[in-house]
Amino acid sequence: MADRDGESVLRSKYRDYCSARVADALLSLSPDEIFALAEAQAREANRLAPSSYNDAIRLATGKIRERLKLPEYESWAAQYVEDPSRFDPYLMGLWKSEE
Repeated sequence: MADRDGESVLRSKYRDYCSARVADALLSLSPDEIFALAEAQAREANRLAPSSYNDAIRLATGKIRERLKLPEYESWAAQYVEDPSRFDPYLMGLWKSEE
C-alpha cells in the first residue's frame, strides 16, 4: 500500500511540475503572443480562430506544452527520485491537494 501511495504522490508531483512549467511560460507571454500561439494551434487543428480569451488560453497552452518538450513521466520520476532538489523549486504545491 505504501508503494502505491508513493507512486500516487510522485505522479501528483509530476503533474504539478508540468503545470508549473506551462504556467510560467504562459505568464511570460503578452496577450498578443497568446493569441498568435492560439491561432497557430487552431490552424494546425483545422479550427477557426479562438472564440474567446479562455479559448485562446486553452489553445496556447497546448502549443506551449508542445514547445516545452516536457519529459515523459517515467523519465521525470527517475530523475526526481535521484535528486528531488532539482525539481522541488518548480512545484507549486498543487500535488498536496491530491493527497
